[in-house]
Amino acid sequence: MSTIADFNRTSNADTDREHEVQLGLLQALCSAAAEHRDAAAVGEILGQLIAYSEAHFMSEELLMRLKSYDDYEDHVDDHIHMLDVLHDIATDHAAGNSALVSGKAAEALNFVTNHIDTRDRRFADYVRNGL
Repeated sequence: MSTIADFNRTSNADTDREHEVQLGLLQALCSAAAEHRDAAAVGEILGQLIAYSEAHFMSEELLMRLKSYDDYEDHVDDHIHMLDVLHDIATDHAAGNSALVSGKAAEALNFVTNHIDTRDRRFADYVRNGL
């Protein structure tokens, strides 16, 4: 499983701080699910993660549009996929399928870490180089 220490910074301090929060919430969800914490605790973390991710992705997508970013659609597809996964986890959690939450949360953490290391890094380079 990925950790915050595994993620490579994009050279944009604001975005990197947002990524740290998002990854921290994902790690907290993974830990809570793996430790079989009560449903309310897992649900609280999951709710915060979904709300934070929605806000972060919206902000990032706005900046991509403002910069006329050429990889916008593929990048946004990753965001849509991630939100779909988080909503699936929330559905599983609400249905009492806590056994599924841990594995899906770990997959989400790995997906987001890879997204940051590839798509977000490419966008940061695009912005930094004034493209």
